[in-house]
Amino acid sequence: MNDRERFSEVRQGDAALLRSRAIPSLFEALETQSEGTVAVDRHARVVWINEKYARMLGISDPAEAIGREVEEIIPHSQMRQILATGQPILLDLMLFGTQRLVVSRFPLTDDAGTVIGAVGFVLYDSLHRLKPLLAELSRLEAELAATKRRLDEGRQPRYTLQSYVGDSPVCLEVKRKARLAARTDAPILLLGETGTGKELIAQAIHGLSARSGRSFVGVNVAAIPETLLEAEFFGAVPGAYTGLDRRGREGRFKTADGGTLFLDEIGDMPLGLQAKLLRALQEQEIEPLGSDRPVKVDVRVIAATNVDLERRIRDGRFRSDLYYRLNVLPIRLPALAEMGGGLEAIAESILQEIAARSGLPLRGLTPEAVEALGRHRWPGNVRELRNVLERTCLLTDNRRLTAADLAEALPDLGDVQTAEAARPAPVQALVHAAPQPVPGYDEAFDEFERGLLGRALAASGGRATEAARALGISRAAFYKKLARLGMRAGG
Repeated sequence: MNDRERFSEVRQGDAALLRSRAIPSLFEALETQSEGTVAVDRHARVVWINEKYARMLGISDPAEAIGREVEEIIPHSQMRQILATGQPILLDLMLFGTQRLVVSRFPLTDDAGTVIGAVGFVLYDSLHRLKPLLAELSRLEAELAATKRRLDEGRQPRYTLQSYVGDSPVCLEVKRKARLAARTDAPILLLGETGTGKELIAQAIHGLSARSGRSFVGVNVAAIPETLLEAEFFGAVPGAYTGLDRRGREGRFKTADGGTLFLDEIGDMPLGLQAKLLRALQEQEIEPLGSDRPVKVDVRVIAATNVDLERRIRDGRFRSDLYYRLNVLPIRLPALAEMGGGLEAIAESILQEIAARSGLPLRGLTPEAVEALGRHRWPGNVRELRNVLERTCLLTDNRRLTAADLAEALPDLGDVQTAEAARPAPVQALVHAAPQPVPGYDEAFDEFERGLLGRALAASGGRATEAARALGISRAAFYKKLARLGMRAGG
């Protein structure tokens, strides 16, 4: 054997010796310098924990932890993930109360490379170089908390029962049922066509209920891809998704905990998810994706649909047991065409919203315009009406919208007017009718207002204050109108 070979053999022997000494030395150093150490078996049961870590966890005798599942004593532990993946997590942050712990976790394997356990070290006070990182983390957490507060504020309802405009019998019945629904926590099913104000009523019920101080969380079932629905509703535990945030996610049920969850378009929910929703309603608990541990929640559910759920039950597309669980207190919202005299009030309310939002002048409606609106079927309900009125406001400068103005925005209205105008007049009318000059709108309105003010003054004996009170306007507004029309009060 030459010198090179002898040197190589000695070097290999030293390397093996160093490696054999390094492994226990490193473990002992980590165990000694760390704030805590815990080891688990392949089933995530604690097989060893040092006294320092036990004291930190409030356990007087480390032996009390032996044999228990690691999550029982360390709620946010990721040791089970190490066992599942066989991959270490060299540095991580774990919340313990209000304290952040810097931890390292390593898998333990046998000679065949099979994972037989895992060990974790709490390194918080030993890694002084991490203090700048922790300071940056604290800043980011403060920003996150501020953003969460803003989101919580944004989850407060925007609408009240006063926002549901209309005093027709059908509208008053909806309001009566909404007030009754607010007194209980029973599930509610809102029925009605698209655009009838189902979310508005849901928010109003939440605002009148004992849960008004907590979150109102709305979700459109039809707008979420089916593959993401379960995680969106019930959340996901860390590591449930490959390639996504291993910290997991909070579902809508958890976000709405203590408050109200509004499920719009419930008829589009897949059958598989309907079973989990039924369990959540009955047991008031959910199972996040990837977990076998139920989580208790306190959520009031308001569902809404524009489809015939009973027909979907017959077609096998909706569970009958879920339907009966949701249909404890049904409220049917009328279509716009069923509002009767309430249509004018709704239109005027929308015009006020448009003026406030856009800065355009506040518009009114002529009697002919109201009549034209009443002749349309409004398949899109309030959304369609808002669209037509907003378009009309952009197309005309008239302060009072006419039927012709509306017809420009919605040709169907013009078609009705044209058809009625084309209807043959009675013969007598054609014989006796004489052409009459048509006054301008402003001229006609001034004449009407002049007569109205004159009658009010006559009835009050010429006393302007009493005349203004009878008309429901202020004394100053009354005098302004008199001056504009060239009139004077008698006293």
